[in-house]
Amino acid sequence: MLSTLMRSFSNDARWAAMRTTAAYSARALLSVGIALFLAFTFQLQSPMSSVTTVMIVANPTVGALVSKSVWRVIGTIIGASISVGLMAVFVQSPTLYFMGLSVTVGLACMAATFLRLFRAYAAVLTGYTIVIISAPAFDDPDGIFLSAMSRLSAVVVGIVTTAAVFMVTSPRRSDTLFVQIHDLFRDTVSYILSFHQGYSTVPAQNPDAPPASTFRTLPATFHDSRAAMLARIGRLSDAVEYAATDNYDISVRQREIRAGLARLSGIVASYHPHTVTASNTVEDRAVHGEIVSMLQYLMDLTADSPLESIWTLGCARISQTRAIMIAQARDSHSPQSLLFLDDIQDLLGQIETALQDLSRRGSAGRRLRLQPYLEWPTALRNGARGATTTMLTALIWYVLHWTAGPTMMLYVVAAASLLSTLPSASRAAGLMASGTALGVPAGLLCHIYLLPQIDGYPLLWLTLCIMLLPGVWLQFHPKVGIGAFGYCVFSTIMLQINNPIHYYNDISLMNGWLALLLGCGMLVLSFRVILPPNHRLDAARLVSSLTRSLRRLALSGRRQGKEWLVWENLQLQKVLRLAMRLSFFARPAAMHQYIDAALATLSLGRLIERVRMIATSPDVTPAQRSAIYDALDAFSELAHNPLLTANALRRAAGVLCPPDAITQRPAAQVEAMACLEQAARIIHDIPGFLDQRGPLQWGEDYPAAHRPPLAAVRPEAG
Repeated sequence: MLSTLMRSFSNDARWAAMRTTAAYSARALLSVGIALFLAFTFQLQSPMSSVTTVMIVANPTVGALVSKSVWRVIGTIIGASISVGLMAVFVQSPTLYFMGLSVTVGLACMAATFLRLFRAYAAVLTGYTIVIISAPAFDDPDGIFLSAMSRLSAVVVGIVTTAAVFMVTSPRRSDTLFVQIHDLFRDTVSYILSFHQGYSTVPAQNPDAPPASTFRTLPATFHDSRAAMLARIGRLSDAVEYAATDNYDISVRQREIRAGLARLSGIVASYHPHTVTASNTVEDRAVHGEIVSMLQYLMDLTADSPLESIWTLGCARISQTRAIMIAQARDSHSPQSLLFLDDIQDLLGQIETALQDLSRRGSAGRRLRLQPYLEWPTALRNGARGATTTMLTALIWYVLHWTAGPTMMLYVVAAASLLSTLPSASRAAGLMASGTALGVPAGLLCHIYLLPQIDGYPLLWLTLCIMLLPGVWLQFHPKVGIGAFGYCVFSTIMLQINNPIHYYNDISLMNGWLALLLGCGMLVLSFRVILPPNHRLDAARLVSSLTRSLRRLALSGRRQGKEWLVWENLQLQKVLRLAMRLSFFARPAAMHQYIDAALATLSLGRLIERVRMIATSPDVTPAQRSAIYDALDAFSELAHNPLLTANALRRAAGVLCPPDAITQRPAAQVEAMACLEQAARIIHDIPGFLDQRGPLQWGEDYPAAHRPPLAAVRPEAG
């Protein structure tokens, strides 16, 4: 134990993390003390509600805290209004009231699933507030309005106190976030640099030989780093949105920065084994060498300088490399080389635009509005879970006339709403219930050894600090964070400290603790037994959604233009969710194949956009243009028969530019042919992923579910 502690002090990273956690814990517990003191001073009926509010809204990031606080107030006001309305309408019919409450909580859980970040807390508090206001008013319905005002007052006290403490004691500096953005840009450049360095060192091949993918020669850590990079970009994008709440420097550039981060994620996602590059000839290795030189220049340029001061030099160097690629493309008649050079130009354009977005205000990213992906099946399931749990708990209370029934309802509604904000509610349900259950023995020890010693407010505060400190300290630990959060939030309910403080009734305490334990069981029952997760089905739906998006893109009849980044970012959100779902049931090898295939759909989208743009070129004849559009129409069969779509693309490529006439055709026709050929090749690589009868679309018990992940589906396999 002592050696572990000494290692923590000697390790700079661990020591810094420990100091950050200690500072956060001190701020949170100071907020608890001040909020509880003000609640007693204002003679609020439920002073511990202010402590619960502190535990929910406290966040190391001040912007996140302020955002959660604002939306918590909004949710509380909405919940209070609905609570008064439900009580007024169903005051004579408890059963109808419980049904209305269940539906409302279900809708709140659905909204919490859809809304991003801090906005989800408005939905969480809507359902939570209805129960906490209504429960005391069942014996006296006329007091519902006063109960609502008391609840709102306690929430406001907790929010204002926490925001004040954290804003006064936390340094809010934008330069820290800009440093993270700077480091992320460099790491992205380093990531793609390692890929092109791998190609530039591969020995030259016969130009007629099929392209060899260096993904087979790069170490496995290269593939693993892709997932880490995408997750890191997502976290930083959330941090930017949080920081924009209270930091002017970030707020005026928020949209550009998020667009730049989205471009970086698109760049990282574009490197996968299904990308077809040029053959490893001397000329192609020279192109890779030029790219390596440009990327190394960016690495040296950004080594000691912020992006804001070097972006003009960096963009000039990127433009110079693009000019070299364009000049080489004009002299090339190889379809593969033309496509490779066009891919490189697109990559360089994305890097240049991302650099501008991350470096200055008013760039192209300001005109973009990125859209969140709304996963309806998950939202509906979470809504059904919340409604089912609420109805079952209400019926238990109503049938048994249990005096602790409101406490059980309060817990299950609040916990179900909070779980709905998480990516995997079913997995977190057990941790949330476990953390809450641990609050029972902690509350028992507190009542036996600590609370009897209290003779004033300072000792009450010290008691709360001792009880809450383990949960506050472990709240942001990746493995037990959800359980610690449940312990922090709901252990305050177990103490039953009211205004005025009465002598503690052991029977009442045990009754309340039993209600919370039963609520934990109800939560797990609803989220894992009655409506259990089906990660395979969720993954299959995401795959189908990716295929449908490709189909709509090909059949839309128009180019996405400036909205292309919006489409790509939306699909990338699906890929990240797919990776999470696959991690629950798929083997690592199969999971990597599925993710590579999912990223290949983004490449297919780029090819669709590119060939649609080429179709408007004057060098393309009307007959060839018609062939291109007919090929895109073949995407209507993508989910039913991917190979049929691929064959249609190959036929259109032959119409555009027969192999024996490549040197006589304009570059636009050759490039269009290359795009169609590459799209067909990608589809031929992943037909089992795109097919609606693919292995992922079957249940685990079916033999078809165990076919090779990406192999073509035989006609009789349906």
